[in-house]
Amino acid sequence: MGTAAQTFGGAMGKREYSLPLVITASSVGTMIEWYDFYIFGSLAAVLSLKFYPPGNDTFAYIAYLATFAVGFLVRPFGALFFGRIGDLIGRKYAFLVTLSVMGLSTFVIGLMPTFKTAGWFAPITLIGIRVLQGLALGGEYGGAAVYVGEHSPDNRRGFYTSFIQITATLGLFVSLLVILATQASMSKEEFSAWGWRIPFLISIILVAISLYIRLKLRESPIFAQMKSAGKTSIQPLKDAFTKWDNLKQVLISLFGATAGQGVVWYTGQFYALFYLQSVLKVNPRTSNIIIAVALLLSMPFFTVFGAMSDKMGRKKLMMAGCLIAVVTYLPIYHAMQRAAGNNVVTVKSARNKVTGAISLTPMTTDATGALVAAKEASNPAQGMLILLVFIQVIYVCMVYGPIAAYLVEAFPAKVRYTSLSLPYHIGNGVFGGMLPLIGLSLCAGTGNIYAGLYYPMVVAGMTFIIGSLLLRETVSSAD
Repeated sequence: MGTAAQTFGGAMGKREYSLPLVITASSVGTMIEWYDFYIFGSLAAVLSLKFYPPGNDTFAYIAYLATFAVGFLVRPFGALFFGRIGDLIGRKYAFLVTLSVMGLSTFVIGLMPTFKTAGWFAPITLIGIRVLQGLALGGEYGGAAVYVGEHSPDNRRGFYTSFIQITATLGLFVSLLVILATQASMSKEEFSAWGWRIPFLISIILVAISLYIRLKLRESPIFAQMKSAGKTSIQPLKDAFTKWDNLKQVLISLFGATAGQGVVWYTGQFYALFYLQSVLKVNPRTSNIIIAVALLLSMPFFTVFGAMSDKMGRKKLMMAGCLIAVVTYLPIYHAMQRAAGNNVVTVKSARNKVTGAISLTPMTTDATGALVAAKEASNPAQGMLILLVFIQVIYVCMVYGPIAAYLVEAFPAKVRYTSLSLPYHIGNGVFGGMLPLIGLSLCAGTGNIYAGLYYPMVVAGMTFIIGSLLLRETVSSAD
């Protein structure tokens, strides 16, 4: 992979002077893209009933989650498309385009007609917009991570790139905050009728501010140096994926790092939210508050673990996070059920004869021992639920905080954008992004409210084994 001097050297110069601006511009823009991407999922309980046929709430919810998942599935294609642009033309240009596409797509969702108004045109168009969002995010993260990583001093790359890692959780947190603020400013009926559009529409203001900041940035010093010397790749896709040494590193990074990181991220944040709302029947507003507070408390730990990785290595922290998650998820979710004050013991699975949809109804037992539909959770122990979600997000910090630095250091500069974007977005977009849909479908299909955890436990366990055996520690190569 080359020495530190070959990979990162020769570009220090005045880099430190502009580093705060580099981090701010990259982080703010990436946070806004995550906000745009996740506002869609944060409003699942409301929008599923707006964009799909009435009459079967579970069908609408799972169909909406499938639409949500489309954005994740196309992220690897966005990684290839924009990664190639970033390695050919420049990092700055690529993530200016991705930010614009994401912002406009999100704004359009705020103007969309619902199923009641437009019929099937509404969900079909929504899928198309979701594709654009996924493509844009597929190019954004790699550009931001590479841009900050190539500006950072070698011995603090984990710390500085961890600010990019905060942006995904911060974007989710801001989406929940905006939703809660909007809900508080109007009645429940008004929010359901038209208020849900506001979080999408205000995105255009955030994007405009971020574009203004990003336009002030210069190109990455390492890329600028390579370009002036004529050493950039003219075929990034071919160089990244047809040469075995680099392709092997891509595969190891995928199965030994990003796949496990992806499922840990989505279990601790998104699956926890859907689980509270759909299985434990905690009302949506309370669920949003629980997740938002847990995210706020945990966000500083991304930089804590990023900085720790500069001292003790990226690999140890990431593998430890995956292993602890596998061992403790079931006890944590058992504790969440108790804290929710809901005696749900199973979920009833039934198939609608007309739509073919699987129905997911939380069930409990009455005084005779017969199964009956569970009532909405009353007086959940919010403090305990916040703690249990917080613990899960600490696992996220352990695996996600160091991973940007690891990926930047794992690949040579001339194909870095392309190489790191693909395993990141397959790991997060496919393995992680499919988790809410797979998890809740497993619950419905088996009747076991904990069955959804088996998927992330298996994937994180696979990553722990492969990563422990094959993942190369990159800190020493950058010292």
